Amino acid sequence: MHAPNAAPEMSQVGRRLKKKVHLAIILSGVLPLLVLAYVVHDYVLPQLSHVGDSTRMFALQGLIICTMLAMIAGGWVIWDLGRTVAQMADAMGSGATGNARLAGIGTRTDEVGTLMQSFAKMLGTVEQQAAEINAFASKLDTAYKDLEGTNLRLKEYSFKDEVTGLYNRRFFTMRLDEELARYRRFNHPASIVLLDLDGFKAVNDELGHAVGDETLRDIAQILQKHSRGINVVSRYGGDEFAILLVETSRGGARLYADRIRQVIGSFPFSHGKPITASFGVASVPDDEAATVEDLFRAADEALYAAKRAGKNQVASIEHPEKNEPWSSPKTS
Repeated sequence: MHAPNAAPEMSQVGRRLKKKVHLAIILSGVLPLLVLAYVVHDYVLPQLSHVGDSTRMFALQGLIICTMLAMIAGGWVIWDLGRTVAQMADAMGSGATGNARLAGIGTRTDEVGTLMQSFAKMLGTVEQQAAEINAFASKLDTAYKDLEGTNLRLKEYSFKDEVTGLYNRRFFTMRLDEELARYRRFNHPASIVLLDLDGFKAVNDELGHAVGDETLRDIAQILQKHSRGINVVSRYGGDEFAILLVETSRGGARLYADRIRQVIGSFPFSHGKPITASFGVASVPDDEAATVEDLFRAADEALYAAKRAGKNQVASIEHPEKNEPWSSPKTS
């Protein structure tokens, strides 16, 4: 396993190292050898031949030859080591073909070969461990994504009503609190509509809870079909539903509620019994609610006003201090 960015760098290192080795051989071997040959040839040999001491001359020549051989041998050793190191660097920077070239260097029988064999074993171990780490990281990443998906599903289930599939009271309260905070910051209107089915208890008692649940699911489909995507439709509990209307004034909320009231009143439920609904509407800034509880209390009061007025109506509290409700005309 070789890092892509490291390959060109290792090749450049190998070439620079080779140049330095050649320079070292020239400076430590070739130049001194040339200087020595020049001194001996021009200064020492003429003096010895003039003296006529043949023994000293042969000894000096032998010493010069041995020195030259030693310098040549030292230069060869430097060159061989430098070449080997340069080959190693070049092979390490050659990607997939580098392993074969490193193996070729490891076939040498000297210390370099032994060193390269150890290095090859170490490199193989590192590559194996890197592969294992990558495989483990991949499994860990997959497990983490699965866990995230599970958490999202659990979170979604914790906010959903089992019978209707709508959001539950907990999620509705959270979103209402967020909208009130947005209203306080940007002065954008928001409304809630409480819906309570009229006579639903009789359907449950006469036809059973299965039919009652089917009726609740029909109501949920009506609300979802006639609500915008940014609105929050929830089953608040029992046969009571709550709808959060974002960026909607009280007038718009009244129109929405009255439209839903008419749709429910004319819907052909499978059990054949007529179902109607009463609605309570509350809004900010009209109801001047400081908290979620205040706004919900205003909507709840309006809902009970609609119930007291004869059911199947939409009501809102125009002036809470006077307790004068507004309601839509009752349909026949």
